[in-house]
Amino acid sequence: MAKKNGNMAEEPLEKQLWKTADKLRKNIDAAEYKHIALGLIFLKYISDAFEELYVKLKAEEANGADPEDIDEYKAENVFFVPKEARWEFLKSQAKQPTIGKTVDAAMDAIEKENSSLKGVLPKVFARQNLDPTSLGELIDLIGNIALGDAKARSADVLGHVFEYFLGEFALAESKKGGQFYTPRSVVELLVEMLEPYKGRVFDPCCGSGGMFVQSEKFVEEHQGKVSDISVYGQESNQTTWRLCKMNLAIRGIDSSQVKWNSEGSFLNDAHKDLKADYIIANPPFNVSDWGGELLRKDGRWKYGVPPVGNANFAWLQHFIYHLSPNGQAGVVLAKGALTSKTSGEGEIRKALIEADGCGLIDCIVNLPAKLFLNTQIPAALWFLSRNRTNGKFRNRSKEILFIDARNLGHLINRRTRELSNGSENPEDNDIAKIANTYHNWRNPDGKYEDIPGFCASVPIERVKELDYVLTPGRYVGLPDEEDDFNFNERFTALKAEFEEQLKEEARLNQIIVENLSKIKLTKD
Repeated sequence: MAKKNGNMAEEPLEKQLWKTADKLRKNIDAAEYKHIALGLIFLKYISDAFEELYVKLKAEEANGADPEDIDEYKAENVFFVPKEARWEFLKSQAKQPTIGKTVDAAMDAIEKENSSLKGVLPKVFARQNLDPTSLGELIDLIGNIALGDAKARSADVLGHVFEYFLGEFALAESKKGGQFYTPRSVVELLVEMLEPYKGRVFDPCCGSGGMFVQSEKFVEEHQGKVSDISVYGQESNQTTWRLCKMNLAIRGIDSSQVKWNSEGSFLNDAHKDLKADYIIANPPFNVSDWGGELLRKDGRWKYGVPPVGNANFAWLQHFIYHLSPNGQAGVVLAKGALTSKTSGEGEIRKALIEADGCGLIDCIVNLPAKLFLNTQIPAALWFLSRNRTNGKFRNRSKEILFIDARNLGHLINRRTRELSNGSENPEDNDIAKIANTYHNWRNPDGKYEDIPGFCASVPIERVKELDYVLTPGRYVGLPDEEDDFNFNERFTALKAEFEEQLKEEARLNQIIVENLSKIKLTKD
């Protein structure tokens, strides 16, 4: 049960657990400790699920059931946990100085019995900088999760704790944390706008799997069937892929189509033939070493060959290539992609805006600063649709919706902002305000109207007049009342944008210098 703090407000269970677990890590970096804490939470989850089925099978032994038969567990999609890896055994060994080796051996034993977990579980518990006493205390702490009413609710509680810990570790790691974790409010916004009720959901740079988890939650919360969606993913960082596999398993989500290879989605596309109904992704911003020089004639570049020095428009075309005929995508990109004209990017953007006479770009959302842990680069959401004339929504061909959400959100600490969610009043709920605006615009019976300073539905002809620039601020205008204009916030955002432009200029100068050198060497 959640306890009360000094103000008599109840403190959530996951917050209590985090505070205690964080104290136990002592001299271990968050980057290392996350595998220890999350690995144990996962171990508790699969042990609880195993134990629940074990008790049922034990009661049916007279009818031929065998609680030690691995096939009994496979039939119910439950991981088989060998005796030396069961939570009660580990708890009985928690005070022993060799507990680290015992947990590593437990992880090995589970992988041997469950092929889908091979190479996934962490074996990091016997390392010298992990105090056995602290590890034992952490086992006791996690062992107390979801006691009481909880056997039935154990998976939900443990899944929630796992997700909360992922976010807290990302905050603790700051810049590095952003490599495996997209802030929850950004994921919630993408999912709420796309509404993935049914079909194939794909994320080709899936990190720790937050897009998939949130999609499943969305279906559950809207009384849909979770079995109606299937997830496909790819991740190039093996450590992050392991976190993703555990994150999905603890939610009971089939992760068999979530693949890892070190080359990444561009050079080694793990789902070459996939046509997804929904793509939800947060690719790394402005990546320069994406292997573009090896892919100049790739079939994915239908709208123009992306520059070798920046992957933004390679990602966009990769997503479009994998969309089904009625597929939709919601993705995060650096704000510079809205205006850039270097190395042919402006021509690619123009082609996307005018594609097939209807355009592929449905909506652009300008995001507030400080939402992301690993970068201060301003970002925007792009919503793409393969078929903007289909019957599910109204015909939006030759229009684009622009939403300027830069003034939304609230600070959760000095460096990090998040979008609010949960208030019944949409005006106080940032995510609902943005998502409802999009839905009212695209739905046949929607009640949409332009709001100065916030949103505008713009003909493609107008975008053409502004040289195919997609910055929402160019189209939404100024709000009717500008009394609450935040100078410091606007200055910070402009400064970050200016610094990014300077970096881009320096990068281009470097390319020019390198090319001139090559020309000189050739002449010599």
